[in-house]
Amino acid sequence: MGKKKSMVHQRLVDKCPECGSKNLIHDYDTGETVCGDCGLVIYEQMMDKGPEWRAFTQEEKASRSRVGVPTSYSVHDKGLSTAISQIDRDAFGRKLPLRTRLQMWRLRKWQIRSRVHSSIDRNLAQAMAELDRLSDKVYIPSPLKEKAAIIYRKALDKGLVRGRSIAAIAAAALYAACRSSGTPRTLREIAEASLVEKKDVARCYRLLLRELEVQMPIADPLNYISKIGEMTGISGKTQGVAIHILLQAKKKRASAGKDPMGLAAAALYIACLQNNEKKTQKDIAEAAGVTEVTVRNRYKTLKKQLHLVIPD
Repeated sequence: MGKKKSMVHQRLVDKCPECGSKNLIHDYDTGETVCGDCGLVIYEQMMDKGPEWRAFTQEEKASRSRVGVPTSYSVHDKGLSTAISQIDRDAFGRKLPLRTRLQMWRLRKWQIRSRVHSSIDRNLAQAMAELDRLSDKVYIPSPLKEKAAIIYRKALDKGLVRGRSIAAIAAAALYAACRSSGTPRTLREIAEASLVEKKDVARCYRLLLRELEVQMPIADPLNYISKIGEMTGISGKTQGVAIHILLQAKKKRASAGKDPMGLAAAALYIACLQNNEKKTQKDIAEAAGVTEVTVRNRYKTLKKQLHLVIPD
């Protein structure tokens, strides 16, 4: 009995009984707790509370985990609630009798009602569905969708959604997430995929920046080079030349205050001329979502300030 009490006492110690040091090292391979200063082995039968299986890849770790899916901000209830499936069959694949099916239909109806029982839950359910649709349409990865969901939840907590369109705030939150992470998605692209006008999304975006005090990084035209190049079929070598042109422009501050999409389009056009690739200003302007006049003006500015030699 006395030995058992001493073992329990040893588990609860937070400093070395020999030298009083709190520099304790827990070695889970040997099951020992050792003082890092004097080397005293304080406990030699430590319990490993980790899993008893081993996993060497992320897929193995996910397949062997015994818990449910992680919490997700892009689900209105964070994925913590359960759902009753609409498959009217039991675990063996046999069709349920009519009486059981009717009972499951009623349970499913009340399950859905219990998940969305307040106005905030209904708002979040509608907004997260809209975010999901937008992310699929403009090819947004899951981590970025999670970030947009967090921004939307912050706006909802501050009362910014009241009296405004849920779709507009959701689109603005997604654009803010793209801007903060440097993902090349323009406001026009997200507005076209959304159900609201571009000016409404822009107004809500400015509201989010002002009220949530979010600091956005300046858009870098380098992020748009590969996007425009892939849409117009420009080779990787020419895209590399365009990146070099933009780096030169950044050093000489020739890109300050200019639209990043227009600068990227002009740099690609110059690179196409230097590498003898047959791409017109119209093709590049349409892929970039700017006018031919913008490409022409930026082309003249870059050519003049960087002293570029353009072959005839």
